[in-house]
Amino acid sequence: MNAFVTGATGFIGSHLADTLISHPDYNEVRCLVRSSEKWMKGKDYKRVEGDLHSIKAIDEALKGVDVIFHLAGVVKAPSQREFDHANVEATENLLRLAKKRGIENIVVLSSLAASGPSNGTPRTEQDPMNPVSMYGESKMRMEQMIRELAGKDEKMSVKILRPPAVYGPREDQIFTLFKMMKYGIAPIVGDGNHPELSIVYVQDVVQGILKAAEQKKNGVETYFISGEKIANWNMIRDIVSTVLGRKSLPVKLNPVLVKKIAGAVETTASFFGTYPVINREKANEMVLEWTCSSEKAMRKLDYTPEFSLEEGISRTLRWYKQHGWL
Repeated sequence: MNAFVTGATGFIGSHLADTLISHPDYNEVRCLVRSSEKWMKGKDYKRVEGDLHSIKAIDEALKGVDVIFHLAGVVKAPSQREFDHANVEATENLLRLAKKRGIENIVVLSSLAASGPSNGTPRTEQDPMNPVSMYGESKMRMEQMIRELAGKDEKMSVKILRPPAVYGPREDQIFTLFKMMKYGIAPIVGDGNHPELSIVYVQDVVQGILKAAEQKKNGVETYFISGEKIANWNMIRDIVSTVLGRKSLPVKLNPVLVKKIAGAVETTASFFGTYPVINREKANEMVLEWTCSSEKAMRKLDYTPEFSLEEGISRTLRWYKQHGWL
């Protein structure tokens, strides 16, 4: 099979591309690269120059493709318009080009953010979507667009995957927390046991993506892809402390304080023409509970998380050390 991958230079996409390149079922892996190859440099793949709005380049690259893995997207932006342009309109362009080329097997990466916070009960695919951020709103609109466009096509098989927080080698946001713990400080929102969160190791997400590609049932299906158990920040802090051999002092942050700090950071960054990772929207999400159930994926895709929280964090921290991040 020939595969076309968007987002291959990013965190999750690069791990997927690595797996596809070495997978016996895939002959050629074509990856859309906007500028820097990043994690793909020196690897055996076919580079497609352009971004998600490079219609001509993508159309040409889709010739002879059997399956599309669409992982690219924007996770931080100052306006809903920019989120929608990158996450909704670009996805629509890709789906229309896929229909034109007769490509029926498509896997799209969405997010738990599209569904919304869990409020005491893990989210399932049957729950109505209730995003609380512009990013989540754009992912919800993306999913709705996919259902309108592909749901009417009797030949297309589109699988939408919603992972929660994803961690692992090459990840640079949750990494910031691990780095602080190395120096003995563990910032925690809430009391450490609550709010709870679902979290998943990157290779388990890759497994879910590949399992979804194997399913050829016509129509549009949505799946949560999560880890083996629901976690909390006390559990994560204890594992990190054990692996690093150093205890970290829990610094419990009041949700109101978190929002104020994020607001100050965002305002300051705006003076320099940038939009920070820590912003008002992210703070609003951080203080809520984000859990989901992978029961449907386990039942219909034969998905089973292979990495426990302990093993996943251990592997991640070892990688950070080996590459000089910690």
